[in-house]
Amino acid sequence: MMNNVTNIPIPLPREGKAICRQIYGGHPFGIFYGDNPLQYSVPIMLLELSILMIITRILRFLLKPLRQPRVVPEILGGIIMGPSILSRSKKFHAYFFPDNAEFVLKNIGVLGFMYFLFISGVKTDLTVVTKARKKHWYIALISTVVPLICTISVAIPLRKSMEKELAKASSILGTATLFAMSTFPVLQLIIKEFNLLSSEIGRLTMLIAVISDIIGINCVIAFEAAKQEEAKSSAALWYILSLIVVMASIFGGIRRAMLWIVKTTPVGKPVDQIYVIAILLGVMVVGFVTDMLGIAIANGPLWLGLAVPDGPPLGAILVEKSETIVMDLLLPFSFTYVGLITDVSSMSSNWPVLQPIFLMALTGCITKIIATLLASRFFNMPLKEGLAVSLILNLRGQVELLLFIHWMDFKMITIPYFTMLVLLTTIVTAVVTPLFSILYDPTRPYMVNKRRNIQHNPPNTELRIVASILHEESVGGIINLLEVSNPTTNCPLSVHAIHLTELIARAAPIFIDHEKEELDFEQTNTSPVHKALKLVEDAWQEEIKMHYYTSITAKRSMYQDICELALLKKASLIVLPYHKEQAENNTEREGVKKRVPSINSDVLDHAPCSVGIFVHRGSPKRHLVGISSMESIFHFAVLFLGGADAREALTYADRMAGDPNVSLTVVRFLSNDNEGDDMMEKKLDDGLVTWFWVKHERNCQVIYREVVVNNGQETLAAIRGMSYNNYDMWIVGRMQGINPVIIQGLSDWSKHSELGVIGECLASTDLGSRASILVMQQQILRG
Repeated sequence: MMNNVTNIPIPLPREGKAICRQIYGGHPFGIFYGDNPLQYSVPIMLLELSILMIITRILRFLLKPLRQPRVVPEILGGIIMGPSILSRSKKFHAYFFPDNAEFVLKNIGVLGFMYFLFISGVKTDLTVVTKARKKHWYIALISTVVPLICTISVAIPLRKSMEKELAKASSILGTATLFAMSTFPVLQLIIKEFNLLSSEIGRLTMLIAVISDIIGINCVIAFEAAKQEEAKSSAALWYILSLIVVMASIFGGIRRAMLWIVKTTPVGKPVDQIYVIAILLGVMVVGFVTDMLGIAIANGPLWLGLAVPDGPPLGAILVEKSETIVMDLLLPFSFTYVGLITDVSSMSSNWPVLQPIFLMALTGCITKIIATLLASRFFNMPLKEGLAVSLILNLRGQVELLLFIHWMDFKMITIPYFTMLVLLTTIVTAVVTPLFSILYDPTRPYMVNKRRNIQHNPPNTELRIVASILHEESVGGIINLLEVSNPTTNCPLSVHAIHLTELIARAAPIFIDHEKEELDFEQTNTSPVHKALKLVEDAWQEEIKMHYYTSITAKRSMYQDICELALLKKASLIVLPYHKEQAENNTEREGVKKRVPSINSDVLDHAPCSVGIFVHRGSPKRHLVGISSMESIFHFAVLFLGGADAREALTYADRMAGDPNVSLTVVRFLSNDNEGDDMMEKKLDDGLVTWFWVKHERNCQVIYREVVVNNGQETLAAIRGMSYNNYDMWIVGRMQGINPVIIQGLSDWSKHSELGVIGECLASTDLGSRASILVMQQQILRG
């Protein structure tokens, strides 16, 4: 058997000495052969990664109640692995981080930072700067320039107490820039993690961060050029020339090639794998070139990412193929690399030297908060929101860690400085995140105390509806529901249709009002939807007015755009589609609900108006397709179980009953001897039902019945008996105010479902009904 350890003498210059170093083999034969796995490089590397992930996961679990972002436990995990804690044991460090293994780990760590910046660049759309208003520019400039000037002002008097390299003008500019700027890649990840992408604060801070990054990048370039000039007078000139050549090659040459790839890729088809592999390998090539030319190794990957056309098809597949590997595999090596440099014990006797840079960091943080807050108040932002923006712009993470490593390469800072900066980064982010979470609730604007529902909508006035469209197959059901809502000239429908598209390979969400912005954007996805809605508007002319919007955002944030639109347009109803697969096969609903219902549930929880969830199951013989085919009678049934939701359902059905082509059956369920009734709810129900009956007493197409039941089983039996009447649509209230006796025993149906107990029963295949279902929830006053 070959020995796994070889002693190789390494020749040094004549005045040096020969060193015998252990070279570790790749893989062991196995412990049964007497091999120690920790004497082989691959098992050591895998064990290092495993331990770090276990530590990080434990920390994430422990810190979750404190609302800590992912980056905090990851940094702490690296610190725990380093000489601050575990590696203080010489035996642990010798086994897990021998010289050769540490060298490999650090290189993989740098590679992780490179690909992180590349992905961040792919997701970033610099054209959003063109949409920035005066408010964004002023806040961004003030929140960056003021801290920069203040930090430099503090640093100048303290130069004498700084170390020689750090006291140089170029070093002061570099450190002050870092403390003053907000880095978009870090902010975007944390904002997305806390589901603030589509919130007003989220959009504002990300736009400000992009502008701040542009200012910061120019300052970093000036810092790099000054450092080159310090080494050699002509080096700064060559640095600038190299920078121009590299950027021209990336944005002028490589980007054109990428645009050609996008152009030659068939619509709806993925980009050829050879191009994807070439671009991902190009990250390392560009990193090598920029490092060779003295342009920091991370700059090239970032610029290459910015050159990639954002969104599908190229940007989307690059992010899809690489993001998980980078974030969950490569970046842990990066945090371990940071942790191996960080040594808390090194700070103990160096405070006099560390004090100047600590004061600079403190000045940058405080002045950034004050400057941002004052600027936001100047533009009449509420105090809490302005303070939240100030705190978010102080978040720190991966980009700052990479710059600290870069400063170590320049010998600007030593291990004590590095340790303090890493700890400050972690502390600031750990403190700021829960603070802005307390100050800003993205759902707070939707908590209105004015009634916005169908029941209280004034008669003979416009009914405003927000229609949510997730996929093209949702359009038909939405159109059918609108057409049977009895739109008239005196009581028209104003429909705000929002087409929701998942955010892929973009960092910032996009909201498009197609009446205001003529954008050739995602036409392959949006035009069929808008074309279908336009046909409806043309057919109904004055009765239905259509307004079109497209929202491109993360699924977790889609409900925010829906609720925000309903709030701004003062809508009385939000219509949400319920997927066909969910209605047809309720036994498999758990697997299907992972895709859509989370959006519906969030809207139900936060909507500023009433909500209707529509399960469209129209058959070819009974398909509501428009005014040209509305010659037959359509049979609708209202199941009135009492409560606010049931009253909303009956009011909407009353509107439909005004159409002569609609036949309506209303069945009211009552408990025996009024058992379990809430008397206030009962009075409200009686009043509305009496009004409805008096109004339609002479209408032969409206039938009203009452059913007395003792429990949920009798309720279900009565509904099952009605299912043989071949109704076209069931209309039912969701859950508010239902007498518990009426649904007693129906515990098999989840009461937390977006359809409610009775809605779930109707959607079940056990009922045998093919009718569509409309589940109504009346507005919940939360203000």
